[in-house]
Amino acid sequence: ADWLDFIADDGYATPALWLADGWRWVQEQNIRAPAYWQTHGDGFHTQAMTLHGLQPLLPQAPVTHLSFYEADAYARWAGARLPTEFEWEAASRRQPLSSATPAQFADHPWRFPLPADDAATDGLQTLWGGVWEWTASAYLPYPGFHPAPGAVGEYNGKFMSSQMVLRGGSCATPPGHIRPTYRNFFYPHQRWQFTGLRLARA
Repeated sequence: ADWLDFIADDGYATPALWLADGWRWVQEQNIRAPAYWQTHGDGFHTQAMTLHGLQPLLPQAPVTHLSFYEADAYARWAGARLPTEFEWEAASRRQPLSSATPAQFADHPWRFPLPADDAATDGLQTLWGGVWEWTASAYLPYPGFHPAPGAVGEYNGKFMSSQMVLRGGSCATPPGHIRPTYRNFFYPHQRWQFTGLRLARA
């Protein structure tokens, strides 16, 4: 529902909300809504993509298939920001992976992000699974990092350029692949499977 408000408030048509590269991307690609959203003739958004194909849009479910540029612009519109990956990791200590809802991962038949449960006492909701959450952090090596020999080191080293970190896993991620320190990474314009966001305020 909040993302529909962002669209209705001309979020995709307000350059002040966007990074320069993001605004150019919006203009060149004619971006007006998250990837795969379908509309009626009146322009009202009614469907979103899941692993079961297009399904009715659930207003309270996490928004998915967002680029970093969209996540950043929305955060600015909402008077907030994206967390850094270190803030995200610190928050994960208050909500251990063992507390995650099984339906938020790939071994559950839902296969699309579900609306969050009632807020925990510390305000955190659905930290694990559901959607990969964009952070404000570039995908760069940690201090003291040295690539391991072989293919793995080559892979990690070559991709540490011009990409942003995502955390948390998604409904298409096997739970065994997730841990508090797991770093996913995409280019800021990419809208891969179940990429979403979490807001930080401070």
